[in-house]
Order: sequence, then C-alpha cells, then structure tokens
Amino acid sequence: MEFKSKVLDVVRNIPKGQTMTYGEVAALAGSDGAARAVGNIMKQNYDPTVPCHRVVRSDGTAGGYNRGEQNKISILQSEGAIK
Repeated sequence: MEFKSKVLDVVRNIPKGQTMTYGEVAALAGSDGAARAVGNIMKQNYDPTVPCHRVVRSDGTAGGYNRGEQNKISILQSEGAIK
C-alpha cells in the first residue's frame, strides 16, 4: 500500500473529538519524519470520509486547512476537540 493510502486510512480512523499531529499520522503510516508529506496529502483532500481537520500541528495549534483555518478551528470546537 502506498504512503498516501496509509495516511488516508490513519486519518479516517481518528475519532470525533480527538486529534493527531501530522507527525503522529506519518509515524502510524510507517514513515517517521514525513509530517510535511502528510500536510501535503491533507491539503489536497476533499473526500468527506477523511476528516483531515482532525490533524493538527505538533504545538497543538490547528495549522492549515484547505477550507480555511478558521473553519477548521470551528469544526474542532464543535466536535469538542479544542476549546
């Protein structure tokens, strides 16, 4: 399975109300240190079954989102993942 598919599978399994960092997703997909690659994959994701808004920066901030960072924050707040 290619890295992109592994990343998408990991992100699909992040439960509502929880987040993972780009680095954590990369590690679970089998490529420690590939956080930037995860970010690039998430930036291109428009599949509603892949909750890419649940992937955040290692410092806990929301980070980018292809539908707008403020929208990402709003969704995470509505899910109870951040205050």
